[in-house]
Amino acid sequence: MVEVEVVRQIKKLDEGFRLRIESEDDLWALSQLCRPDSILGMLSHRRDSSTGTQEDGRAKSAERKPMWIVLDVEKTEFQSFSDNLRAHGIIRDANFDIGSHHTHIISPGDEVELEVPGGFVKSDLSLLNETISSGKKAKSALIVVENDEVILFEVTSHGIRDVSQFTMRGGGKRINDSSGVRRAFFERVAKETILVFSDEIPMVICGPGLAREQFESMLRLNGSKNQILNAATSIGGRSAANEVLADGLADAVLGEHALVSQVKAIEEGLKRISTNGAVAYGIKFISEAAESGAIDVLAIDANLIRSPDSEVRNNWENILHTTELSKGKIIQVSEEHDSAQQLLGLGGAIALLRWKMD
Repeated sequence: MVEVEVVRQIKKLDEGFRLRIESEDDLWALSQLCRPDSILGMLSHRRDSSTGTQEDGRAKSAERKPMWIVLDVEKTEFQSFSDNLRAHGIIRDANFDIGSHHTHIISPGDEVELEVPGGFVKSDLSLLNETISSGKKAKSALIVVENDEVILFEVTSHGIRDVSQFTMRGGGKRINDSSGVRRAFFERVAKETILVFSDEIPMVICGPGLAREQFESMLRLNGSKNQILNAATSIGGRSAANEVLADGLADAVLGEHALVSQVKAIEEGLKRISTNGAVAYGIKFISEAAESGAIDVLAIDANLIRSPDSEVRNNWENILHTTELSKGKIIQVSEEHDSAQQLLGLGGAIALLRWKMD
């Protein structure tokens, strides 16, 4: 499996780090770390109003000058699977315009300095370390194949992205499902798939029937050199993608992704809830389990432990600290997959316990 570049810690600052952003996963992690109380510096541009002049009665626009600009961050905007993070704030240090509003637009390839007064809390450092380690794992393709439908997903460390969906259905009625029509359909989709996913990206092909094997053959016939793992699922559609992650059907390819541990923990928790097993959810019951040293694994929404509500944030930080003292594992969960949405329905956290609480 090819290695990809990752957020790099270039140097440690007194209360933060200088980092090089290399991927969309890095941007997601930075969006979690960069909060309204943080200080963010990077090379950016400002218009120098002193360079605006009048020539022949016409105004000449001010020059845009590159400079290192440090912001007191007020808010950030990040759209999942986009290629930039916007950080809005007030300029605290620059060649000019100190005190003015400015927006940093951060993309892969940029270097930033991020500091938090008082230093990062442990959950932030854990997320940063996880991002550094998981970034060496390549993105993967997950392809759900049925007789008349193929769905392409991209799997990263923090989520599943819908790439394309192909179908033979039309006008509300199923098109003639003869082998010749299906072969032509698979050939067209295979060629599109090869264009979307380069040879170094491993593929997982899944689905409930034999069509997935036919599609894999068509990929090879059209020149695919990708590592391919074929996995049978009990269902099709997006639910098949979640089944692959939850049941470990493709761990040989996907097992090292942080996303897989997130999905497995949540799905195990849901299973224990349905069987009245050793599990806790809701801050009251999770707190009691932490105090008892009963938590083996705690899966928690990454946004929850960075809540703008200081009381909520501090309560969860205390629970994380107590859980770690008893050697419990903390999994910070992104919201970019189906299992995470189920987690949010439970209040944003679920704990797998070493024993059942009364």
